[in-house]
This record gives sequence, structure tokens and C-alpha cells, in this order.
Amino acid sequence: MKLIPYGRQSISPEDIKLVSNSLKSDFITTGPYVNKLEKKIASLLKTKYAISCTSGTAGLHLVLLSINLKKNDVIIMPAINFVAIYSLCKLIGAKIFLADVSPDTGQMTPDSLLKCIKKNKIKKIKAIVTMYLGGYPQNVNEFYKIKKKYKYYLIEDACHALGAKYKIGKTVFNIGSCAHSDFCVFSLHPLKTITSGEGGLITTNNQIFREKIKLLRSHGIIKSCHWKYDIKFPALNYRLSDINCALALSQFKRIKKFIFKRKEIFNLYKNFFSYKNDILTLPNYKNVNHSSFHLFLIKIDFKKLIKNKDFFIKEMLKKKIMIQFHYIPIFCFKNIYNSKFQEKEFLGALSYQKTHVSLPIYVGLEKKKIEYVVKKINLFIKRYEIKNRNN
Repeated sequence: MKLIPYGRQSISPEDIKLVSNSLKSDFITTGPYVNKLEKKIASLLKTKYAISCTSGTAGLHLVLLSINLKKNDVIIMPAINFVAIYSLCKLIGAKIFLADVSPDTGQMTPDSLLKCIKKNKIKKIKAIVTMYLGGYPQNVNEFYKIKKKYKYYLIEDACHALGAKYKIGKTVFNIGSCAHSDFCVFSLHPLKTITSGEGGLITTNNQIFREKIKLLRSHGIIKSCHWKYDIKFPALNYRLSDINCALALSQFKRIKKFIFKRKEIFNLYKNFFSYKNDILTLPNYKNVNHSSFHLFLIKIDFKKLIKNKDFFIKEMLKKKIMIQFHYIPIFCFKNIYNSKFQEKEFLGALSYQKTHVSLPIYVGLEKKKIEYVVKKINLFIKRYEIKNRNN
């Protein structure tokens, strides 16, 4: 059997055809496909503005620049997340605080955010970053309520969550609508809901920020005509090419199909895991929100096994199964996290780190491979379970 990766892109003949057509255009950088993609995304998510850029990281950077995050400004983010947003804030010189996460979801909670604010005696907050790990939005409205008190910018790191939705009362909102945030950032990496090869998207309902971000992604240039221009402020080049946007635009036509297929795989995993005990816990989201099903996260209590998580991942790799971990807590990276911390500050993050892994999930994953993955995990648990634990 070939290696089963934890994720991979799905490219169709139609994708290749539209990319090929874009190469025949007079404009292969900022051309018609860029505008088409941005309009389509804004329409899908029911937000006023969508702005494309070169990656999810670029999108986060553009947002931070647009709110003028500067040295010593306070920003709070979850202790578990991909390192991109932390590194950006570190480079800017902001004062970064990490909030603990739920040991079950790996996501920051309203309670852990408030504890972080109280413990560190924070009075003025420039921005809060939330992150929907695995594509399942949690506590959107609760963070919005806290925003009303502290008057911060609320940035949704939704790189896992394009196509996800959340419900408040009887109303369903799209992640990216920015109905309860200032900005939302998505990734168009090959492993995400849809891909542009590499790319990102920012959504906002604020026209001033939209115009500023568009300038920030293109050197801060304002043109009066094709040979005369002025520089509004120093900026970078984060423009996404027409070639990339053509691929994303073609993929966009299948976004509902992609999410449906991921949900199908998600449910197959849940059905195939027949070995039920207190060692392995499957995802069990308790609210009524809709996931993008970016990850299938399982919890294994390795204290009840004679082998640890690293051994488990290596053993699965020998069986041609690529298990992944999302993510190592940011405070574990000593080269970038210089502050001292006590374990009791991050009990949720440390528990999550020790127990959770991501199983392969992608559009082309066949049923027989899902069964194979489940079988090998069940056999591992049976083989290495500590016997007579209650004696």
C-alpha cells in the first residue's frame, strides 16, 4: 500500500483547463480572475469585501499592518495554533500573551481569555486572535461579547475553516461574514478546503480597512495614471496572481462537494471505530455549528498505554499511515518564546498536546483506506493497553 497522507489537494481537469486559460490572458498577475474570485468569495460568505493575497500568513500580516499593530501593543492569541500569527507579532515587537485552550478542542475559550486578561492585569488590548482548529468554530458570539467590553480588534484565524458556519439563536452565519469580528483570514494552501496552490483571503465589512489592505498588498502604491503614482506608506507585495486565482475560482465551484465529502469521511471514521473504551475518544462537538471538516482529531489517553504518542505516530508511519499533530504549543518553541511560564498556566494546552492526533482526511480518501487506518489504530491500542489497570 502507498503512503496515506494526512491531507492532499484534489485537482480536476476543469481546474487545469481554467489555469491554462489564465495563462493565455494578457494579464497573468492582477487580472480578471482576481476580481472574480474576490467577488465570488464575498458573495458566498455574505460579507462586503474579500481581498486575495499570497498566503494565509500574508493575510494575517496585512490585517496586523492595517490596524497599525506596533511595538508593545497588546495582542492575545491561543497557546495552540500554527506559529504564523505569533511570529508576525514577534517581528513587529508587539506584546504577546498566550491564552490557554480547551483540552478537548485545542481552542481558546472565553473563560481562558478572561483568565489571561485578569492574570496579566491587562488594561488595554489592541487585538484578539481566535482560531478554529480543525475547522470547527467555537464561541464566536462569546468572543464578540467580550470585544464589546474591551474594545479590541477581533481577528478570526480561519485558515482551517473556509465553508464553516455558526449559529446564534435561529440565525446561521458564515465564518468569514465578519458579522461578529473585524477581520477573517483564510488559507488557500493545497490541504485546505479549496486551493490556489498557495494563497490566502481576507474578509471584512469595513471599507476603510479594505482599501488600506489593498494598498498594503501592493507596495502602498496609488496610481493617477499608468506612469504616475504615489506611495501612501511603505508596504510589501502580497498580490495573488491570476493563475492562482483561476485555480481557486475553479475549485470554488466544488466547495460544497468538497465539504460534503469531508463530512462523509468524518462520519465513516466515527462509524468504523468499533473499539470503544476509555482510551480513545472521538470528536464530539456539543454545539450546532457546522464544520469545514479540515481535520479529524482523536484523543488517545497514552497514560493507559505502554507506548507514547511519538511511538504511535512512528508505528503508524511504518504501516503507511501519516498521522499528524496540530499543533505543538507555541510556548514550547524556546527560540521564539522567551518568557518563563508555569505548567499550571497552560494545563489545557499541555493535556491537548499529550493526547490529540490528526488522522488522514482529504477528498480522495477511499473507504477501504479509512477502514485500514481504523483497524491499525484499534490493533495498536489493544496491543499496548496496560492490562489490569483497575487492579
